[in-house]
Amino acid sequence: MSWDRYGTDVLSDGGWKKKAPPPKVVEAHRGVVVEEVASGFVGAVVGVEGRMVKLEDRRGKVRVFPIGPGFHIDGQAVALRVPRATPKQTGPLRSASGSFAVEGAKARVARASRIFVEGRHDADLIEKVWGHDLRIEGVAVEYLQGVDHLDEVLQVFRPGPERRVGVLVDHLVAGSKESRIADAAVKPYRGDVLVVGHPYIDIWQAVKPDRLGMKAWPVIPRGTEWKHGVCEALGWPHEDQADIARAWQRILSRVDHYQHLEPQLLGRVEQLIDFVTA
Repeated sequence: MSWDRYGTDVLSDGGWKKKAPPPKVVEAHRGVVVEEVASGFVGAVVGVEGRMVKLEDRRGKVRVFPIGPGFHIDGQAVALRVPRATPKQTGPLRSASGSFAVEGAKARVARASRIFVEGRHDADLIEKVWGHDLRIEGVAVEYLQGVDHLDEVLQVFRPGPERRVGVLVDHLVAGSKESRIADAAVKPYRGDVLVVGHPYIDIWQAVKPDRLGMKAWPVIPRGTEWKHGVCEALGWPHEDQADIARAWQRILSRVDHYQHLEPQLLGRVEQLIDFVTA
């Protein structure tokens, strides 16, 4: 009798084929971007209900899938699981900006000093992340409706040592129109007005693109209104201002704290708060 090394089962691999490793287990936290392998649907986690995970793609379409294996992250097989309950914090509470939260404190009476931003969306974002800090410090945020109005606003406000003004400007880069306007407007108020800016065309870009399931913000050609161009590139409605407002609310809803924003914005806002509260 001879030994048959192949066995009697013609479908058996004899134990020689290497078995695939088990998929990595990843908690289905909000904002995690995955691909559902069977359908090819790519989206960010926007919620978990029971044993189902809700994914939203960059066009706002939401689909629900069973939680578990069958997903990819950057081409790697993963199995999603229900996130563990967040342990109760025992140390000092943190605000959305990362500062120590002051519990039970009433908002301070507003200082004479102010922070001005270009528009409503800038104010919304600063309120969501730094609102706690601003209320504790008594700093009001107002918007200019565009940097073109900065000189007029400063003339009316009349900055001084007890009425400092901090200004956040979009796309404040060397040689830009915004930088020329800012330089001209602050000359009469040296020491009492601080203008800082970020390099982004619009405050939308200060939100990290992975919060919306993107690797980068779309590049919009010159001559196209930027926000409309972004909405069109992402497949979002963009016919009128109401569509743009809804797009902004979608973006803002993905921001929970300072880590969801680009560092180039974080430092500038902290600088303005320090300046007007010094």
